[in-house]
Amino acid sequence: MKINSYEGKNKEEALKKALESLNVAEDDVLYRYEELKGKLFKGTTNKITVVLISEIEEFAKEYLKKLLADMGIEATFESKIREKQIYIKMYSNNNPILIGKNGQTLESLQNIIKNVTNNNIGIYPLIVLDVEDYKERQEKRIERLAKNIAKDVARTKIEVKMDSMNSYERRIVHNALTDFKGVYTVSEGEEPNRSVVIKPKEDK
Repeated sequence: MKINSYEGKNKEEALKKALESLNVAEDDVLYRYEELKGKLFKGTTNKITVVLISEIEEFAKEYLKKLLADMGIEATFESKIREKQIYIKMYSNNNPILIGKNGQTLESLQNIIKNVTNNNIGIYPLIVLDVEDYKERQEKRIERLAKNIAKDVARTKIEVKMDSMNSYERRIVHNALTDFKGVYTVSEGEEPNRSVVIKPKEDK
């Protein structure tokens, strides 16, 4: 990955220089902004550090390929970029090992690749890993469960605390019930035992 740095009178000017120099749109890059205070009699320097998302995508796939090879797993990758988020789907000769119990290995791999990328470029990327369609199936299962519970909560007016979930799973529940009539959701508890509570709305 190539790390590009640009300076300007302010953040907007530095970013404009970066985009014009690289001939890309803002949606094509991730960047880190720094306001560096100058020493005596020197003004403030506005610095933008920019990396192309497509290069982060390739770096992530290459790193994963080597990591999985060390685990004795052969894999191919399918990836896409959408709204600055990198989606990488893995197809391997041992999907159960890659997924792990309740998706824990997959979650760990995702955290590893985010942290490694951040250590290399100083920017935390938005990367989502999946094994074939595991996460898609999980999302649908969680959405169905949340909506079934929400129906009961709306009918009985009794709140329900769901099992502990990671942040990704909790977001699925919150999104699924955003417009669900008669209920609202909150997250409660401390990691790693944080849960979504589905609560009845007060009748007006």
